[in-house]
Amino acid sequence: VLIRIGNQAAFVGWVGNAASGDFCMNSMNALGLAVSRIRRHPSMKTSVTVSLSSPEDRSLVSYLGTIPELRREHIEDRFFTGFHHVHSSSYFLQTGMHEGFRDVFSRARRHGLTTSLDPACDPQLRWESRLRETLAEVDVFLPNETELYGITGEAEPERGLRCIEGLVKRTVVKLGAKGAMTLEGGRAVCVSAPPVDVVDPTGAGDNFNSGFLHAWLHRKPILEALQLGVACGSFSVRAVGGTTAQATLPEALALVNQGKDAR
Repeated sequence: VLIRIGNQAAFVGWVGNAASGDFCMNSMNALGLAVSRIRRHPSMKTSVTVSLSSPEDRSLVSYLGTIPELRREHIEDRFFTGFHHVHSSSYFLQTGMHEGFRDVFSRARRHGLTTSLDPACDPQLRWESRLRETLAEVDVFLPNETELYGITGEAEPERGLRCIEGLVKRTVVKLGAKGAMTLEGGRAVCVSAPPVDVVDPTGAGDNFNSGFLHAWLHRKPILEALQLGVACGSFSVRAVGGTTAQATLPEALALVNQGKDAR
């Protein structure tokens, strides 16, 4: 979505040498992602995630493949050249990076980049793995409601935000159909999700991240950043899969305005 709404982006990571690796590389290249920083593993297979969705619930089943193979030394300082921001997701699955995430984010910031992190779910439900020390180098932390509860032990989102406030510059919690929330000047700022026909919630969180970060990186007011994030996330749930209904910037802004008109 970052590319669809007007940004350039590159991917850093591993893929396997089999046909699945070719498929991933070709798909990313077709979307406009720079792929020159991707490594091909000589023996391991590319990771695969299957999303199982129903009207009642959604589950993700992952074959980790090359995901745990990424290490801090694979992310060279030259990769930061020409970019303004570095984002990482699925923190808990990237076990090879737990020792190095803080270093990578610290190096990125020394090169003038801002940083963001989406933890995704911890399959072991431990919610630690050096996360708290990593957050010291994160500008924007983007958990969903379940993840924030796992990390803080606070079931109420605002209490969870206040619990983690001293660990990271900004936390934005994604609340699904309820929208999103952050703290600004000590008070909770909330944005509701517009009414849409939900077909599949797969990828809604990542689409939210893109919309929010686009506005945040363009120094828009925090309310506008939340609105654009919620619009991008809401737009994406109207079709099957996480990439088949990604919004362009005009489409996302139209959905933002639709929500304003509804109020």
